Amino acid sequence: MSSEKLIYLPLGGAGEIGMNAYVYGYGKEGEERLILVDLGVTFSDMETSPGVDLIFPDMTWLVENKDRLEAVFITHGHEDHVGAVGHFWEDLGVPVYARVFTAALARHKMKDRGAPEAEVITVDAWPDMTKAGPFNVGFLPVSHSIPESAALVIDSPAGRVIHSGDFKLDETPVVGEPFDKDLWKEVSKDGVKALVCDSTNVFSLHPGRSEASVGREIEALVSEAPHMVVATTFASNVARVKTLAEAGERAGRSICLMGRAMRRMIETAVETGVLDSFPKVVSIEDARAIPRQDLMLLVTGSQGERRAASAQLARGKYNGMTLKEGDMFLFSSKTIPGNERGVIRIMNQFSEMGVEVVDDHEGRYHVSGHANRPDLEALQDIVNPQMVIPNHGEHRHLRQHAKISEARGRQSIVAVNGTMVDLSGNAPKVAGFVETGRTYLDGAVKIGALDGVVRDRIRMALNGHLVVNVILDEDDEPLGEAWCEIKGLPEQGRSFAPLLDVLEEDLTQFLGRAADKTLANDDKLEEELRRIARNTCNDEIGRKPEVTVIVSRLS
Repeated sequence: MSSEKLIYLPLGGAGEIGMNAYVYGYGKEGEERLILVDLGVTFSDMETSPGVDLIFPDMTWLVENKDRLEAVFITHGHEDHVGAVGHFWEDLGVPVYARVFTAALARHKMKDRGAPEAEVITVDAWPDMTKAGPFNVGFLPVSHSIPESAALVIDSPAGRVIHSGDFKLDETPVVGEPFDKDLWKEVSKDGVKALVCDSTNVFSLHPGRSEASVGREIEALVSEAPHMVVATTFASNVARVKTLAEAGERAGRSICLMGRAMRRMIETAVETGVLDSFPKVVSIEDARAIPRQDLMLLVTGSQGERRAASAQLARGKYNGMTLKEGDMFLFSSKTIPGNERGVIRIMNQFSEMGVEVVDDHEGRYHVSGHANRPDLEALQDIVNPQMVIPNHGEHRHLRQHAKISEARGRQSIVAVNGTMVDLSGNAPKVAGFVETGRTYLDGAVKIGALDGVVRDRIRMALNGHLVVNVILDEDDEPLGEAWCEIKGLPEQGRSFAPLLDVLEEDLTQFLGRAADKTLANDDKLEEELRRIARNTCNDEIGRKPEVTVIVSRLS
């Protein structure tokens, strides 16, 4: 029996939707040569990560083993697959391979972080393959909601693995390559050891719909609108942006793109040849002079992002443009779980303006970019893998996908982030675990989830903050009274006296009776002052705030 193994290790994207990062390795245990598939981000929210800009997978294990890493391969250009490339290239220091459109987006990411754009290498689609240590990797075209998406064919001495990436079975995708069943059969005919597969829509029981099916519905909606039309979708869904723009053009409207991400995505699609045509667009400056009934805005912010164009329009104005009563706002998108609150907030703000809000609750103006359960089953039948490893999903998605695969006679396993799976034998088995988690981009600095920064910020947000100041002289005697500053706390408590006055009185009384050994020891003094301050606040306002104690000594 060979001592060399083929391993699969998700660091992000397995047990969650977002920040995808999947390691494959081949070799002797602990010496495997590695490749990384995708390196993405997810986005913060005020409830769990206030103030955080982006969230990355914890790459500590891979950085510690970067001497074994051969390359990074990016399946497609969505942020949750390519968004962290620039942030981690310096830590990993290996070439990044992607197809033309995705490579252009990856170079933008590298440039934004001051990383070398030349390290992103453009590759052609199957049958071309790239050698990376013991692996040969090919990009197998697949349809998705962004152009030039690819599954990866990963060959090693242990056999062939197909990493599906994000995909759907769409033969008329509007932009990008249609799903080619015959090509997938050809690639799979000599046997596939494992299909590592997207699980996002495993609970959707009807076959997926084609991107081409939404065009007529959108065109009818836009043509009947009496006033200005504004539509939002994922900026990366180039096919949908084109469909929206063409619907507006056919309705006799001028088209204006609003939002940096949307403009960049369309420009990149044109530059790389992904889009061979796109309706003429007008600048924001020109749009302001066009009669409202003759204008259609395509804007960013379909997920309720506070700084995107949609949210700013909902708050009143964006780049000089405003919405008025009778205008229509179309969400040609699905709300990602967790973003509902932000999207509903925007809908209500528009409603208060008298704007007609149209969403996709009936499925008329959006189709998913991910395979539904019947499509997942169809792909398994096409590829006929020995085993199926579910990825790209929350735990419930992975578990359901594994159950479906096993019911169809294929070996499967639920492998969440940090689970190292041995694919070498006839069935997947757990080979070990590595510590994983999240890394936050907080301003310009990457911080660990266990560093305490975000935890302290949440505590302050929940409980408020109190600063206690005391001064002691050369003999360790209090010099004057204690004084306090409060943030995020009521000014008056149950006693109807100002909270600051009550706090300062209690703390000053303590200083007057404190033992000499307490006054001489900073740690003991801070501990007692913090305890009294929190207890006083609890008595007065029913809350124990975060307390910072500053002890100053005269020398």
